[in-house]
Amino acid sequence: MDIKQLRYFIAIAEEKNITAAANRLHLSQPPLSIQLKQLEDELGVKLIERNGKSMELTDKGTLLYQRALHLVNSFEEIKNEIQDTEEGKKGALNIGINTLSVSGFSEMLQTFHENYPHVSLKIVQNDSFYLAEMVKTRAIEMAFVRLPLEHRGLVYHHLINEPFIFVSNTKVDNISLEEVAHMPLIFPSTEGLGIYNTILEAFTRQKLQLKNIAECSDMHVLMELVKGGTGVTIVPKSVFDVYGGKSLYSAPISNVNMTSSLGVILLEHHYVSTPAKNFMELVKGYYRHSQL
Repeated sequence: MDIKQLRYFIAIAEEKNITAAANRLHLSQPPLSIQLKQLEDELGVKLIERNGKSMELTDKGTLLYQRALHLVNSFEEIKNEIQDTEEGKKGALNIGINTLSVSGFSEMLQTFHENYPHVSLKIVQNDSFYLAEMVKTRAIEMAFVRLPLEHRGLVYHHLINEPFIFVSNTKVDNISLEEVAHMPLIFPSTEGLGIYNTILEAFTRQKLQLKNIAECSDMHVLMELVKGGTGVTIVPKSVFDVYGGKSLYSAPISNVNMTSSLGVILLEHHYVSTPAKNFMELVKGYYRHSQL
């Protein structure tokens, strides 16, 4: 069993399909199937249960996947640390971004790429909770997240606080939570996550019952639903800056203190690559300039 086999197994476990895993690894299907069989023979256990074209991990397969992910990520981190020379001009930057998106993110990435063209980029989008788990398992090195978020074991670098705003396909100058409570509301998150709880708590504090009709963490789809008149939504201002467009209108929400804290998380007491340090400096500079 070697690093290459573990990478192959991770791809199979995540794709749940040999053909899809082979495409991801730029391999043909037969050699990948052989590698899986050799791995099962060497370990003397069944790692995958086949159900037609789909595959599911056995309990042994789940254990191997978790450990393999940790080992492969550790290997990549050691390799990057050794190769992390020339002031971070080479190496890799693995970064996550919250599904609510970040205003100026593509601009910051473009500037970073122009300054460090030989640093490879890996960008993952997900909810803050899952991004935190990915940082902890070192699948990514850093992530843009929004509070509230349980971040024990992580370092949180605060960037900005921004207000929540009301968004609909009808123009209004100002609106209250009481008025929103009578409208079909689409949450920009899913139940149990930080942004969902922030919005829910604001209504609860004013003893208002919600007329929520949907939850959607895909901001493009959310804005399309609002544009089409399915409902209204409440999002941090930068989300509207990124996804708002024609036929959509925003308004401040009166008599309520709803803010979203945006920041970057890194693994606590852990090596931070030079590309990540360079990107952090770029990000801090961007937000300092934008707040002038």
